[in-house]
Amino acid sequence: MHLTCVVGARPNFVKVAAILEAAAQRSSLQTSLIHTGQHYDVQMSALFFDELKLPKPDVYLGVGAGSHASQTARVMLQFDAALDEKSTDLVLVVGDVNSTLACALVAAKRLIPVAHVEAGLRSRDRTMPEEINRILTDQVSDWLFTTERTAADNLRAEGVDQRRIHFVGNVMIDTLHRHLERARTSDVVERMGLQRTAYALSTLHRPANVDNQPAAMNTVLAIEVLAQRLVVVLPLHPRTRNRLAEFKLLERLVDSSRVRVTEPLGYLEFLALMERASLVFTDSGGVQEETTALEVPCLTFRENTERPITITEGSNRLVGSDPAAVAAAADDVLGGTARRGRVPELWDGRASQRILDILLNSSNRYSSSVQ
Repeated sequence: MHLTCVVGARPNFVKVAAILEAAAQRSSLQTSLIHTGQHYDVQMSALFFDELKLPKPDVYLGVGAGSHASQTARVMLQFDAALDEKSTDLVLVVGDVNSTLACALVAAKRLIPVAHVEAGLRSRDRTMPEEINRILTDQVSDWLFTTERTAADNLRAEGVDQRRIHFVGNVMIDTLHRHLERARTSDVVERMGLQRTAYALSTLHRPANVDNQPAAMNTVLAIEVLAQRLVVVLPLHPRTRNRLAEFKLLERLVDSSRVRVTEPLGYLEFLALMERASLVFTDSGGVQEETTALEVPCLTFRENTERPITITEGSNRLVGSDPAAVAAAADDVLGGTARRGRVPELWDGRASQRILDILLNSSNRYSSSVQ
């Protein structure tokens, strides 16, 4: 069986790393890796590939930035051409970025079976491009691998056959388990002059939080509110940095003695900072999951989340977009009154093994039904 895995953005790297590592132990499985280049920061991509011990991509499409439409279209055209050169039995996509949907559509139209890892997550907010990507990818996928049981409810409500849905756990947590000890050897906390558990780690990049001046100003105010309580370490996503600079807000954060603005960090340094933080302030879906696995308090600066289990069971709290709510939630965490979470079911580091077991045991049946 030949499995083609697709990555396009840094969250994809973290998820696919665990799957490829598990696949390398299966003699009956061949794998190829296609990198669409949706995240086009070559240095950061190379760092993640090195730290996660990902193999060099068999194909690099290099699509780069652009509008959602143009980026999705370029991925489709180039992935289609890549499949002309390199045949496969199955295409595996992860997450909810534009590359996920684009490659799933191409494979489905070529009658190549598709497996979607992290299926069924829903925010109920169709203004988020990722929500559209999730819904459409699930509709064309043959295997839908879920991280939490409520995801299956979402899929069944959308008419997905139960036989295609498989609850396997969370591959992102597989990678966290594999690399946590290495991350603990990092001296990043000491190099930044931080005291353990005496700082907040923040990452904010969603368009709703940074892509217009009022939203960006509100985000800066929320960071400043948090910085009144803790030093805030703020690795800036390139688009966030550009927007803050455009709105004349970047210097305000850089000049603050309570905010440590940094370039984007590698996986291991970010993981080291996350584990030792008093709390994490984010709008990232993956960070909500990682903090839950580490049982670190997380405040999510959004009105909704597609990962409800991080709230109902984990250590995450949805604070909306009001800086005053951020202040109150941070005070609860620091005062010891915030609810403690637990690690969800099957977030045990073996999701990748379960996925491959299912694919190898059922691939012939699904292939014949698709054809």
